[in-house]
Amino acid sequence: MPFATADICDLYGDRAQIVLPVLHPYGGVKRCFGKIRTIRLDEDNRGLVSMLKNEKGKGGIVVVDAGGDYCAIVGERLMGFAKDNGWAAIVVNGYVRDVVETGKIAVGLWALGTCPMRSTKRAPAIRDIPLEFAGVVFRPGEYLYADHDGMVLIPDNTVNISD
Repeated sequence: MPFATADICDLYGDRAQIVLPVLHPYGGVKRCFGKIRTIRLDEDNRGLVSMLKNEKGKGGIVVVDAGGDYCAIVGERLMGFAKDNGWAAIVVNGYVRDVVETGKIAVGLWALGTCPMRSTKRAPAIRDIPLEFAGVVFRPGEYLYADHDGMVLIPDNTVNISD
């Protein structure tokens, strides 16, 4: 389905939440959309590894809140799991690594920046809860649309925009 985030903003007005432009693209896909699943981490990405490796994404988008901690939450290995299991994208309030490789994998990836240091193992993840960062609240079950102009959240999958 063709779409443009600018058109979504024009058509959906206040129903569209605009993600602040603090996240940068590091994946092989720069335009995607999907149903949101959320996960909160405390520098421990084991819950995210399990999710991406063991669950079918069905074109969904994983939104990860790592609290902006300065360690890499996603790299080439996790992006491979995401691709193999049908996830459309990963959005990280945190950092990523292996960006030359992640840029070649056909999955969207947005993050605050890069960091070569891997995550530590601290605490279990919390899943499927509202997460607030980048000026919006990411709610499980809502939809995220991303392209070169930015990211937009809407509460349902009612976008019907064609070229």
